[in-house]
Amino acid sequence: MAEMVVIRHGQASFGQDNYDVLSDLGKRQSAAVGAVLRGLGWVPDRLVTGTLTRQKDTALAMGFSQAPEEHPGFNEYDFHDLLHARYDGQVPDLVQGDRKTHFRALRETIFEWQDGAFSGAAETWDQFAARVAAARAFATDTDARRVLVISSGGVIGQLTATALGAPRRQMMNLNLQIKNTSITRFMFSGSNFSLAEFNATPHFSDPESVKLTSYS
Repeated sequence: MAEMVVIRHGQASFGQDNYDVLSDLGKRQSAAVGAVLRGLGWVPDRLVTGTLTRQKDTALAMGFSQAPEEHPGFNEYDFHDLLHARYDGQVPDLVQGDRKTHFRALRETIFEWQDGAFSGAAETWDQFAARVAAARAFATDTDARRVLVISSGGVIGQLTATALGAPRRQMMNLNLQIKNTSITRFMFSGSNFSLAEFNATPHFSDPESVKLTSYS
């Protein structure tokens, strides 16, 4: 069977005007995961990213030579848009500024989104799930044996939940566990698609590099 290794992008710029920019820590994380893959002798035959800057810059910082292909299905859901839709444009200051409150509200918002409990978002849950499935089909419709994908936490959570046949709520429970630049590995052959490894960070395994760990 072939492998699809999915890396969550490096740490972005939470709390800044433009979230879609790698922080200095995110750049170091990206270089570290690229180095550990090469150290294991794992070099991709095919490289795919979403269209977001933080995803493409993660791929660049990982240091592989080939130019990536892009598929928008690997882009994250627009959490700012979802929060604005849920709160009718009046997102509480604490939700926007306090990290713990923000992620608690995000979890609740995703569950309501899945249930169709509010309207006005640019993308429905069913549209998100469909584009992630389309991105997976794109990446695995290949003769390549090693496919490297750079994506985001929500997409990885959805890919994992789907591979496990888990209830849709599990997507967000997985999403919130996923570390920046963690490795999630799937095996595929034809229509078969299965999870082999989730949220692994061998590049953060010693006392010095563990300091690189982040979740947002």
